[in-house]
Amino acid sequence: MKTSILVPVYNEAATILQLIEKVEASGLADEIIVINDGSTDKTAENLSTLKGEKYKIINLSKNGGKGIALREGLKHVSNEIVIIQDADMEYDPNDYAALIEPIKSGRTAVVYGHRLGLDKVSFNGFVFGRWLLTFLTNVLYKVELLDEPCGYKVFKTDVIKKIPLICRRFEFCPEITAKVVRSGYLIHQVPINYYPRTIHEGKKIRYRDGLIAVITLFRFRFWKAG
Repeated sequence: MKTSILVPVYNEAATILQLIEKVEASGLADEIIVINDGSTDKTAENLSTLKGEKYKIINLSKNGGKGIALREGLKHVSNEIVIIQDADMEYDPNDYAALIEPIKSGRTAVVYGHRLGLDKVSFNGFVFGRWLLTFLTNVLYKVELLDEPCGYKVFKTDVIKKIPLICRRFEFCPEITAKVVRSGYLIHQVPINYYPRTIHEGKKIRYRDGLIAVITLFRFRFWKAG
């Protein structure tokens, strides 16, 4: 089974090429799809240096959000497995082998990473938000997730393409989780590495995104099954 890596990116000129090097070094990226979400720095210029058949570079005309970028990128996935990869270097492509193994072995169609037990964590507000979203997901959807908002989410491509998404920003995570569970899929979880950065260093998620995530979990549990 071949693997596609889906990389949404917005104003990450300082890290995007370094990230792509690590993705390549994993030896497991058969296709790399980078969605430049209307960046205003030199991200597009840096991406233009990437050459080769495995690369698909999509430049959106304006910034719409991570959800919009991923929805666009999914249209271009051609392999059997797809990994969501953030461009900010918080997540380590060395974890790809562990993330895709449960799918390749036929044990599951969906894999989430989890950051439990790591010494390096985001500051307390993000840690609390991670706990709250995981707790609410488990209560509302009767599952036993360890880290619902973890950025590493891996799918059989035919599974995620069947799920209708309407997300625009970071609510991609709770929306896809809600719809995966409601569709009857079991989520396999594996430990990953994590190297958090601060807002000062460029982290883009904000407290309002946490509130929107909470609303999204309730929305798809009680008011919208689509």
